[in-house]
Amino acid sequence: MDRRKFIIGAGAVLATAPQALWALNESRASSLINSLVTDINRVIASGKGESAMYRDFERIFQRYSDTSYIAAYALGADGRRASSAQKRAFSQAFQGYISRKYGKRFREFIGGKLEVTGVKKVKKWYEVSTIAYLKGQSPFEVTFLVSDRSGRDLFFNMFIEGVNLLLTERTEIGSILDSKRGDIDALIAELHRLS
Repeated sequence: MDRRKFIIGAGAVLATAPQALWALNESRASSLINSLVTDINRVIASGKGESAMYRDFERIFQRYSDTSYIAAYALGADGRRASSAQKRAFSQAFQGYISRKYGKRFREFIGGKLEVTGVKKVKKWYEVSTIAYLKGQSPFEVTFLVSDRSGRDLFFNMFIEGVNLLLTERTEIGSILDSKRGDIDALIAELHRLS
């Protein structure tokens, strides 16, 4: 077989190979969170003002998290009665809201750092453990759950000192929606106001 035929043949085999060849694994899950941690550490060490930091955290959140899944989970069953336009608007508002909210938590890390300590497979995702080292505080764990269900390696949940982001946000969004008497547009407007 000449080289040209070999290359064409190899290309065909790779094109039809099972997706598992490129499936998420421990190394990729760990690499994603290492990159995320590097970016978070860079922002908290930058000395930027609060609003600039929040913009950076929003970009980090967009890049590394499955924002569509997290937003849909937070809206829960109420998402079934939302229009497509409302779902898009909610997802966008939620992304800004959650970036500011967790950006405030990450600002507490100024002068400290996050460090990846381990990774393990759990069902169809990977759990990546990190330790947060803050000045004047005992180290604590921040855990990320990573999946490639969206077609990209992204984290879809996070635990800070055992507090579950998905469950916390579903409760918070449900509470805000109740206070707005189930009005999804009012919920979206409120998320834009919240910092």
